[in-house]
Amino acid sequence: MNPLFIICLILLFASGAGLIVFILLHSGKGTGISDMISSSFYGNQGTSIVEKNLDRITIVLAIVFFLVLIALMFVYPHGTIAGLA
Repeated sequence: MNPLFIICLILLFASGAGLIVFILLHSGKGTGISDMISSSFYGNQGTSIVEKNLDRITIVLAIVFFLVLIALMFVYPHGTIAGLA
């Protein structure tokens, strides 16, 4: 297999798994159970910094995911990956 293909696949799976994890780490925006639990553990101070960092990491992972996906689409067009095996 081509090393570029392997690196792109590793980046794609790592950024996809990271997106799933960091999206699930975001707190709910309503007044549900998640807000009650997070406010009892963390209080009101410092949660905005944590949410800003979660937002930044999620945005970076999403950008990496889509750039790698587009790179794979252009480098290996439809039907060329089967020839690598």
